[in-house]
Amino acid sequence: MSRLMRKLGGSRRQWRNAIGTVRVYDRATHPHCNWSIQPSGSASENAAIETLLDAVRLEIAIVQG
Repeated sequence: MSRLMRKLGGSRRQWRNAIGTVRVYDRATHPHCNWSIQPSGSASENAAIETLLDAVRLEIAIVQG
């Protein structure tokens, strides 16, 4: 959220609502990246979130549930 706020402005609450829930999957079935989100913001918010996700997935592919 901080990256989105720095780049595009807005509030933490706005971005938290647009990002939605982070889903964590079992590493046995998702060995390369075990998490995902389903953005639910406006078209421009979702585009910004998806762009950021590409970068974040390269940095943090595996998370703890």
